Amino acid sequence: MSRTKKRSRFLAFLKWTGISVAALAGLALVLNLTTGMHLQITGGLWPQLDFHDENRHYRALEAHRDQTEAAIVAEAPTEPQPADDEQAADSWPYYRGLHMDGRYPEPINTAWPDEGPAELWRIPVGGGYASFVVGDGLAYTIEQRREQEVVAAYDLLTGAERWSASWNARFEESMGGDGPRATPALYGDTLVALGATGELQALDAVTGALNWRTNILEDSGAANLTWGMAASPAILDGAVLTAPGGPNGAVIAYELDTGEIRWRALDAQGAYTAPAVFTLDGLSQIVLIGADQVISLSPDGSGTYWSRPWATMNGINAAQPLQVAPNRLFVSSGYGHGAAVLEIEADLEAETASVREIWFNNRMKNTFSTSVFHDGYVYGLDNGILACVNAENGDRMWKGGRYGHGQLLIASGHLVITTERGQLVLVRATPESHQEIAALPAVSGRTWNNPAIAEGILLVRNDREAVAFDLRPQT
Repeated sequence: MSRTKKRSRFLAFLKWTGISVAALAGLALVLNLTTGMHLQITGGLWPQLDFHDENRHYRALEAHRDQTEAAIVAEAPTEPQPADDEQAADSWPYYRGLHMDGRYPEPINTAWPDEGPAELWRIPVGGGYASFVVGDGLAYTIEQRREQEVVAAYDLLTGAERWSASWNARFEESMGGDGPRATPALYGDTLVALGATGELQALDAVTGALNWRTNILEDSGAANLTWGMAASPAILDGAVLTAPGGPNGAVIAYELDTGEIRWRALDAQGAYTAPAVFTLDGLSQIVLIGADQVISLSPDGSGTYWSRPWATMNGINAAQPLQVAPNRLFVSSGYGHGAAVLEIEADLEAETASVREIWFNNRMKNTFSTSVFHDGYVYGLDNGILACVNAENGDRMWKGGRYGHGQLLIASGHLVITTERGQLVLVRATPESHQEIAALPAVSGRTWNNPAIAEGILLVRNDREAVAFDLRPQT
């Protein structure tokens, strides 16, 4: 074949390919406008087709709220919750529960019928990856609704929206998705909510009225992280703990009552884990996983007790530290990193502490989710596959159950799991083997939000809908 003919065929191929690409792009645009079809990133290797139409969803949400608003009967203000350890055992005031460890200490019904536990209510909700916190019969979360971040209070038993508070903010990220990420914190009659762009507001938990506001990124002098502010606030001794990262306070504590800054600590790059309070070897301390280290601070922020390097690709540390013994912490990250158990030795008189590594391996890589601890074993999603690891020595007991980058809790000796694709799964927490008891659809679409349990009611949500399941023990 002559060079001229080869060139002609090649040009014809390029022309045909160009027309085909343009046609496919046009078809994709039409499908996006008419059905909401788009490619959605998940924890897997390849994106998946998704047909979520955001505008249509918001219209449905607004119509639902309009229909239910008239039916809401005003209730008398409830008594404030008791403080810290005096809070009811079955409340769920913080991210991942009373102690931020994913443990619900009260009994639940684990004898589910074939169709699954009874569904109490199902409602549309706004975007984002926050979970629920619960107290005094109200379930609170933060959502993206059009161009606003909205904190909403729902009736725990009916799903009716009792109040909402909002501000103008919209965080957009093509891989992770839009909307707020951090779960609110509830203490007494105050609800503290953090938006994805750093807006921090303290609201009256009964009415939604604003008590005070600030922006933690402005206060710390930090730029926002790639995937937004996701470190849920915690509350300690009347102070709101936040972790914006940055040169003017990688950790900042605000007065719960006034919003005034009580203290700042560290100059470090932030990550996506919440500051958590532990008593390790008898010493109370705030432990945080930043972009490249695990670090322990004194409760008043005046000093550092210990630190240990913990660098992950692009600083993506998202799993919470987990206490597995009176003086030991389990830490884990994905993206090829792994897990470790750290042992802390404290000198209570000198108020100092040191840390040493007990074991490190790659048998538990928590990417988006945090593991739970039960009877000497750690259960978690190792790159999306459920696994059980011996906390004492790091040995893997078993691995099975491809649930993707979902989330899990522990209750009544069982793992309550929400999968990345919105299924609800019940697995027996035993080191013997992977024993799945039940599985059923819960919500539709990508589900990275943590479930929550309070008063025997399981709350599951994603960026589209929320559902409540009745797990109260049968009498």
